[in-house]
Amino acid sequence: MSKAIVFFADGFEECEGLLVVDLLRRAGVDVKTASINGSTKILSSHGITLFADLRAEDADYADADIVILPGGLKGTENLAASSFVKEKCLEFADGKKVAAICAAPSILASLGLLEGRKATVHPNFEDKMSDAKLTHEQVTVDGNITTGQALGAAIPFALELIRQLEGEEKVAKVRKGICF
Repeated sequence: MSKAIVFFADGFEECEGLLVVDLLRRAGVDVKTASINGSTKILSSHGITLFADLRAEDADYADADIVILPGGLKGTENLAASSFVKEKCLEFADGKKVAAICAAPSILASLGLLEGRKATVHPNFEDKMSDAKLTHEQVTVDGNITTGQALGAAIPFALELIRQLEGEEKVAKVRKGICF
């Protein structure tokens, strides 16, 4: 069974975080939501209070296959300010998988992880993508890094992550289950 950790920060975009978690869990991926706030309580971009599974510093990263960064303007700012998140992205980019959607790919660019690589990002953040080769597609995969453009790409983004972690058969099952 594949394992994923999704970082949640105050201000994260609900659909980009929760929809990805939901679809990965439907595919049988062991997903943990990890709060970077120091507690499990999170306030989403549209004022919804929820609780992550655990604090980011308490997650077991040793056997995780991927770390995922949802977007949202304030959420991306908070993730970008976290040295812990940046450290884990760098660590996972060296042999595991990293994924980010909407504004969050700009964090990967700031770490130099997208230099010379194909990527996509919300159009308002294209200027923060330094040396990435922008595709303007909903979802872009370059090696072990997957980027999604925006909220409208959340389902295709999640399905691509399922394909990478669990294979085409699971993608087909989830697609059928959600009528997509």
